[in-house]
Formats: sequence, C-alpha cells, structure tokens
Amino acid sequence: MRLLYVEDNEKLALNTSASLNEAGFTVDTVHTGEDALHSLKSFDYDAIILDLGLPDGDGLKILPEIKNIRQSTPVIICTARDSLDERIKGLNAGSDDYVVKPFAAAELVARIKAVLRRPGGALGVTLVSGNVKFETTDRSVTIADQGAQFSKRETALLELFLRRADRVVSKEAIENALYGFDEPPTPNAIEVLTHRLRKKLAERGASITIHNLRGIGYVLQVEAE
Repeated sequence: MRLLYVEDNEKLALNTSASLNEAGFTVDTVHTGEDALHSLKSFDYDAIILDLGLPDGDGLKILPEIKNIRQSTPVIICTARDSLDERIKGLNAGSDDYVVKPFAAAELVARIKAVLRRPGGALGVTLVSGNVKFETTDRSVTIADQGAQFSKRETALLELFLRRADRVVSKEAIENALYGFDEPPTPNAIEVLTHRLRKKLAERGASITIHNLRGIGYVLQVEAE
C-alpha cells in the first residue's frame, strides 16, 4: 500500500518514513502543499498523512483541495496543534483522524491501519484465491493452511495480485503500487520480483500462478486441477 506523507520537517519525515516502510508501506514524502497536490494528481494513494504547518500554506486550507482530487482517500492530520479547538477544526474539515506531535511511530502505524480497516478501506479483509489466504490486517500468508514467509516486497506484490485476481495487472500498476518516486525500480526489477514470487508460490504448493502476458502485464489465476 502506498502512502503520501506531507511533512516539512525533513528529519521527522525521514525517520517516520523509515518506520512506515518497515511496517510494509510504500511512502512518498513531500514537504509542501503544492508538491502534495501534484503527487495526488499523478499517483494513487491508499492514505495521506498531512502536516498543517507547511511552508506554502496552512494544511487546513489545502485539505479541501486534497479531497477534491481524491475524495475517498483517507487523510490523517499529523500536527503539533494540540488544542481541542484545533482537533475539532481538523476533523470537521474532512480529515479521518488527528494525531498530535510528538507521536510514537507505532501509534501512527496503528492509526493508519485503523483508518484503512473502515468500510471501503484497504484493510480488514481476507483475500483468498485457490489455497492461498492473505490476511490484510497483519499481512500474514497461508498456503493450504500452512504459514508461508515472503519478503516485504514479495508480500506487497502478492497482495496486489490477489486484489486483482483474474484481471490483468500492468507493469505500470505494479510500479505505482510498490515503488515510491524516490526509489524507482531498476529496468528488470519487476520481472525478477514476479519470477521470484511465482517460484516461491510453486515451491510451497500454491494452487495459483502468475502468468506473464508479454507486452501487456501479468494475471494471477487458479491453476486447473
């Protein structure tokens, strides 16, 4: 899942982004409202973390523009403004949660997951295809009721394919979902990653496989018995 993190404090942004990456998220970090709006017009995000004290404007004024671009994408305000009045303003302006600085990274991760578990969110569902089951909340995978371990990026790719089972997933869609704009994939990265995931699924007895549609993309399907 891909997040947009809007924070002008570069040290805080760097440390928090590292924690979010460790939790399994792909994070794009920007430092201004203008860059945030530009990113939202260019990429799809599962959630947005928004600071209010931005160098080019108040985040509360930018929030309606964000919602205009991505109406259904949840926004978590993350700010040092800790008064009850400010929290009410933020929630009434359209944010889905309000986190006060300083905060523990674990709390922010938990709040992101809580927002994504709400009806229509990206979490809180179990993805099943063939004998493969993926729990989106804790990101655990079982194959034929046996636990299976994958790397962080392999897990993210498996989730993407399971969410779009039997539908073509383009290389561009994989890039957008798994790689932030600060870490673009190498030319063969997606091919190598997909091959590695396909091989591990087969080794673990999965009844699904990932087919390569040359020049089009990939599709995950249940294998015929």
